[in-house]
Amino acid sequence: LLLFITENILIVSKYLLCTGPSEISVFLNCMIPVDDFEFRTDQFLPYLESMFTLLFQLLQEVRECDTKMHILHVLSCVIERVNMQIRPYVGCLVQYLPLLWKQSEEHNMLRCAILTTLIHLVQGLGADSKNLYPFLLPIIQLSTDVSQPPHVYLLEDGLELWLVTLENSPCLTPELLRIFQNMSALLELSSENLRTCFKIINGYIFLSPSEFLQVNAAELCKSFCEILKDVTTEGQVQVLKVVENVLKVNPVLGPDLFQPLLPSVFRGIISGERYPVVMSTYLGIIGRVLLQNKSFFSLLLNQMACEFGQEPDLLLGHVIEMWVDRMDNITQPERRKLSALALLSLLPSDNSIIQDKFCGIINISVEGLHDVMTEDTETRTFKDCMLMSISEEPKVTEEEEPPTEQDKRKKMLALKDPVHSVSLQQFVYEKLKAQQELLGEAGFQALMETVDAEIVTQLQDFLQGF
Repeated sequence: LLLFITENILIVSKYLLCTGPSEISVFLNCMIPVDDFEFRTDQFLPYLESMFTLLFQLLQEVRECDTKMHILHVLSCVIERVNMQIRPYVGCLVQYLPLLWKQSEEHNMLRCAILTTLIHLVQGLGADSKNLYPFLLPIIQLSTDVSQPPHVYLLEDGLELWLVTLENSPCLTPELLRIFQNMSALLELSSENLRTCFKIINGYIFLSPSEFLQVNAAELCKSFCEILKDVTTEGQVQVLKVVENVLKVNPVLGPDLFQPLLPSVFRGIISGERYPVVMSTYLGIIGRVLLQNKSFFSLLLNQMACEFGQEPDLLLGHVIEMWVDRMDNITQPERRKLSALALLSLLPSDNSIIQDKFCGIINISVEGLHDVMTEDTETRTFKDCMLMSISEEPKVTEEEEPPTEQDKRKKMLALKDPVHSVSLQQFVYEKLKAQQELLGEAGFQALMETVDAEIVTQLQDFLQGF
């Protein structure tokens, strides 16, 4: 039936434009297969322009709110299905939606339908959605402002629209930055929308970290401290992941900006946090600070040593012990490699505490090598599978959605991340060589004898050729 409608679109359109709501509803119900799992987009594309034009004409002509909502739902399904291929045909809809939004001031459910359509429209337009900002951003501002009565109806869809706008934004505009003023009150709500709020914060961090954090880091850190006082384990992890992303985009200034949060992370490691997913995130955060900002790590260690009444070296020894003991809590390969890199960064060292933990550091390093190294069966050589290069462009199949602007930003960020830019194999070799040069052959051999013989054999296999 859908195929019949699309092939006879001119006849159908003439009929519908002079008929009533019930007949239009029947037609729209016939269009629902667009949302069906087995719907074939390639078969629909030849009729896309005429079908989209008809739906738009109906949207303009009908007066009933329910019918307009029904049409917007079908339009959203069509845009979602064809994605970027909708771009040549959306000009008329883009021009009409501001008028429809204004007319629907007393009809919040219709406005919800408009928001949903805009979500799919932004995804279809990608970076070109920036042209919609004069209309789009005030709508996001209103929908996510908890001091405005309409937010009761519009908040969930408004947040989703905010998120996809950020994901598809080519750059941060002053108006887009200004909307973030709504976030503080949203975080205080601690509602089911908190997860989307954290995604939005991450979107800003990836989009323009320096500009965004310069303006909002202090207030954000204050909000996070309040949230962590009374939050679920999942909420705790979401907050910590934001902090982790800050450290990724700015390892130099990030720890200073969120310094008030880091002592609790350190305490969590020392006390042996019982939830594996939380412990994994703690170790990810401290691992980044240790690997990429040694001076800040020393300050934090000294601060915590005063709090615990211990010598800094002894406290560091406890951290390493707990790290080795709880390594199995870390399931993500990226974080496991990060742990190996971070602990290896303590070498070379003549510190007796670090040398006492040398066996544990090597154990973690060999575990990391097992995680990331793949063997070329022909050359019998190993390669770090986490290394990325700028020339690597993942192939996108017809079924897959093309990468968003945020996907591209995360790829560029990963290229600078030690996890994806430093060979663990090479790093292990260089650190062990430096330790050997520091201690001399006899001293280094004595240190290696503290490591299990089987682990040493595995390490030697990985380092063949160096």
